Amino acid sequence: MCLLRRCRGRLRLSHTIARTLTSGGGVRHVLPACARKTVLPQLSVLYSTQTPAGSKGLSDEILKEKLASSKAADDKKTDSGDRSGKDEGSEQKSGRWTGKNAWKLGLVFLSGWSVMSGGMLIYTWGAPPLDPEGNEIEDEFSELPKMTAMFKRAFKEMNLFTKKIKEPSRDKLLPDPLKYPYIQPPYTLVLELTGVLVHPEWTYSTGWRFKKRPGIDYFLQQVGPPLFEVVIYSQEQGLTADPLVSHLDPQGYVMYRLYRDATRYMNGNHLKDLACLNRDLSKVIMVDWNPEATKLQPANTLNIRKWNGNEDDRTLVDLGHFLKTIATSEVEDVRSVLEYYGQFDDPIATFKENQRKLQESQERLATELKQQKEKKSAGWGISGILRKH
Repeated sequence: MCLLRRCRGRLRLSHTIARTLTSGGGVRHVLPACARKTVLPQLSVLYSTQTPAGSKGLSDEILKEKLASSKAADDKKTDSGDRSGKDEGSEQKSGRWTGKNAWKLGLVFLSGWSVMSGGMLIYTWGAPPLDPEGNEIEDEFSELPKMTAMFKRAFKEMNLFTKKIKEPSRDKLLPDPLKYPYIQPPYTLVLELTGVLVHPEWTYSTGWRFKKRPGIDYFLQQVGPPLFEVVIYSQEQGLTADPLVSHLDPQGYVMYRLYRDATRYMNGNHLKDLACLNRDLSKVIMVDWNPEATKLQPANTLNIRKWNGNEDDRTLVDLGHFLKTIATSEVEDVRSVLEYYGQFDDPIATFKENQRKLQESQERLATELKQQKEKKSAGWGISGILRKH
């Protein structure tokens, strides 16, 4: 506190001396006349409280440059310090199994899990069969060394498992045809579910929903028993598709339902194999929109356009008329009819056009017959009148 007071006192004294020196009267007693012109301006600048404009701008620019350079140096030091700290932290965090090397730990766990799973499968599938009492049953691998026999059995079981996935779940997908006194429809109609009868839609508010195709009730009524044995044969999973079929067919026109487990898996596609239906293929008609799913029996397939959910669709109504015409005509082999209509892009439209032409020809023939009858009746009337005269 005393030191601060002393500084203030000295500062006041220096200002007093400066004012005395810069005044006109006091300087004459201190400085000679030759030095007054040079010393007085310097003293006025040194002890004056007002800074000239030019010197003020220059000092401010110098001060700004020094502040900017010092700030840039501080920022550079801070950035280098942060980077070095991050590098040190990353080096400390990235240990042998952590940080950037964590993938090695995941690879080790994945490899261990794969080895354990493979070992469990070989132990389970490669174990010899046992009887109810727990004794081993001899098979074709019993005479081999134990480890070799286990690998052989596991390989055989793996092939059987793959075969179950790729081939239909059973050799006969449908039971034997009904016998008297029950009525067995003469024809079998195989229908795809998605794209033929329903259309899946997804929205944010409702999620997945299946839209019912217009005319489906009329269609099932036209093609149901006793004309056709209706079978749903779909690539969809049974857990999803079976409730849909029950909702679409409350009257029970659909006699059998086959899903993905009944298809044959080939080259990444689930194919429908009509040879496993246990029916005469000359009486089987398969309606689908996907040629890849029906390429095993293309002669039995009627490919129609996929339904995309439009409300003004009439395909099922026209398709019902087409199939009913085949059934009522008692066609011996439906493959000849399907082969003819299969050469057109839209077989249903072609059938409608043929029906229109047939109706016009029938009307024309009926008109001609009527005219001939009228002519004959007129001729008989004239001849009768001539005979009377």
